[in-house]
This record gives sequence, C-alpha cells and structure tokens, in this order.
Amino acid sequence: MKTLFKILFIFLAITGASTLLYNYTDIDFGKIDFFSKHGWIFLCFVAIFPRLTLLVSGLLFNSIEFGGLVWWLSFFFAPRILVATLATISYWHTNQVLVILAWLIALGGEGSEKFVITKRMRSAPQRFNSYEGGSTIDAEYKVKDEN
Repeated sequence: MKTLFKILFIFLAITGASTLLYNYTDIDFGKIDFFSKHGWIFLCFVAIFPRLTLLVSGLLFNSIEFGGLVWWLSFFFAPRILVATLATISYWHTNQVLVILAWLIALGGEGSEKFVITKRMRSAPQRFNSYEGGSTIDAEYKVKDEN
C-alpha cells in the first residue's frame, strides 16, 4: 500500500511541476509525438541501458538533445533521471503517459540501484572475513632465539 501512495505522489508531483513550469515560465515543452521520431526498440533500450542508448543516439544519430555540463553530470550520476527530464521537455504534450512512466522508471531504477549497491557494500566485509570451514583456526607465534 505504501508503494501505491508513493507512485500516486510521484505522479501528482510530476504533473503539478510540469503544469507550473508550462504555465508560469518560458519553458517551451515540445509538441512532437514520441513515436514519430523513435520506436519501441529505442524505448526498450533507453529503459534498460540508458547510458549506452543516450551516448549512441546522441553521438551517432543526433536523435536526442546532447551535451552541456548538466547533461554530462546527469549522464554519469543519474542517467535515468536525465532520460525522464528529456522526455518531459520534449514529449509532455503528446505522450504524457510515457513521460510519467519514464519518471517512475527513473526514480525506481535509481533508487533500486543505490539500494543494491549499498546492500552489497554492507555485506562485503562479512563475505571476505568469514571462514568456510566452520571452526576457528588458532595459531601460536613464537620468537625464534638467535643463539
């Protein structure tokens, strides 16, 4: 039930923020349909492999917005959020469901990535320090007499 409320909150926050930005600022949201420029294959790849897809489509095909300091910082640290931001700016008027799904994937993907990494880092010392034999090894060290 908590997850449902989180998704509803994210949906309302994205919708509200986009509406405020569109109505009260000079940000121009695109009016192009997503499927007139891209297909289902691009959609699947950008959801699964965001860095690779952004790099290849930006450098080779020039089919997405590319470059800038914030773009590169987002590319390295939060690529799914970059994809969701680009989707919001470009396709909010024509594909609102896809934009909301992009944000849900972005927030869920980034959160789960960070959770898995921190969980592995916490359990890493236990994996390397444990002895598989089941018993403790005792050892005595003696200083050798040089006489």
